[in-house]
Amino acid sequence: MDASSPLTFAIIGFIVGVIVGLGCYRLFSKSQREAASMRQKLLEREHQIAEMKSSVGSHLTGIYQRLSNIRDEANQLELQLKEDAEEWNIRDAAIQPSLDLSGIDSTQEQQTKADATTPATPRDYADGKGGTLSEDFGLRGNEVATPQPPRY
Repeated sequence: MDASSPLTFAIIGFIVGVIVGLGCYRLFSKSQREAASMRQKLLEREHQIAEMKSSVGSHLTGIYQRLSNIRDEANQLELQLKEDAEEWNIRDAAIQPSLDLSGIDSTQEQQTKADATTPATPRDYADGKGGTLSEDFGLRGNEVATPQPPRY
C-alpha cells in the first residue's frame, strides 16, 4: 500500500474522527453529568424548601391556635372578674378602667355603705374621744356605773 493512497487517508481520517468523537463525547458527557447532578441538587433543594414551607405553616398554625386559646382564656377570666365584681358589688374604675361593670347595680353599693355603722369601742380602751387606754380602767368603784355599749 502506498502512503498517499486514498484508502490510507480514509483509514487515518476514520481513526482521527473516532478519537475526536470520543474526546467530544467525553467532554460533552461530563457536562451532561454535571447538568444531571445540578438538576438533582435543584430538585433536592426544592423538596427541602417545600418541607420547610409546610413546617413553617404548621408552626404558624400552632401559634395561631395557642393565641386563640390565650384569648379564650382571657375572655373567661374577664367574665369571671365581672361575675366576682358583681357578686361583691364592686364598681371601682381604678381596678380596670376598660372593664365594663355596667351590669352591677350601684344603688345596692350605696345602700351597703349607708347601712355600715361605726364599730363599737374595744373593751380595753376608754370611752370618749381620746381612744387611748384609760389609766384607771376598772378601778372606779365608787362611781355610778354608766350604761356601756354592748361588748361582743
